[in-house]
Amino acid sequence: MNRRHLYIALAGFCFVTLLALAWSAPDLPSTIDRSQRSLKPWEYWPLGTDMNGRPLIEYASQGARVIAIPSFLAGILVAFFGMMGGLLRCVEWPTIQTMVQFIGEIVGALPRMVVILVVALLLPTEWRSLMPLAVVWAILCAPGAIDEAGAVAARLGGTRFVEALKAHGFGAWRIYMHHIVVLNLRPVLVRQGAEAMMTVAFLEVALSYLAVVEDQSSFTHSDNLRSWADLLKEGYLWLALGIDSGHVLFVGLGLLGLVVLTATALGKAAEAR
Repeated sequence: MNRRHLYIALAGFCFVTLLALAWSAPDLPSTIDRSQRSLKPWEYWPLGTDMNGRPLIEYASQGARVIAIPSFLAGILVAFFGMMGGLLRCVEWPTIQTMVQFIGEIVGALPRMVVILVVALLLPTEWRSLMPLAVVWAILCAPGAIDEAGAVAARLGGTRFVEALKAHGFGAWRIYMHHIVVLNLRPVLVRQGAEAMMTVAFLEVALSYLAVVEDQSSFTHSDNLRSWADLLKEGYLWLALGIDSGHVLFVGLGLLGLVVLTATALGKAAEAR
């Protein structure tokens, strides 16, 4: 097994783990059981319990349920925008290229977090979930993805590269999808998509942490679900007040590390040979 296969296997394992957690998430949290309070993982398998005796595996699975599909969709959208930007550099459409560049400069100049917060506040309560915020984040990331993929296509030769392949008898599908996208744009597109997935996951944790601290309803999930931000908040009490909740913090950080490992492994697996 070479290094590429190792990264592919690692990314697949991490992603399947997140999906398995999301699929196994309960719809409602367990009841409070103070007799099981703050048990360590070796005392209550597999992750221990919180200060109210609830299993931490429920926090892990419900948090994965909140971020899994929206973050994946955001990654796909960013990769798609990048692919379109790269292909656009390989065709003679100057008017379309100018329009895309103009729109990209406007969108790219917007402050992302401010836009996300405005959208979150404007969404009706029944529509509040991570999905619309993930789509908005993908759109805000699109200009950077388009520019980077376009730069790669330009270094490849752009329209001259396409004309050269046409002269050798290749069809449009093989030229654009195989030679340009799969063989040349793939490393950039996969890395951009993986980074977007990771960023959306961290965005959800940040927004949920703000809601938890202020004791407000979250912008990203319903009140019957728990986010990984709940783990970080309870774990922070161990650092600030010395309360016996250090294992909760490490569980939360471990789950975030799993997301980072997934994105990093995907990017490494898709690197150019």
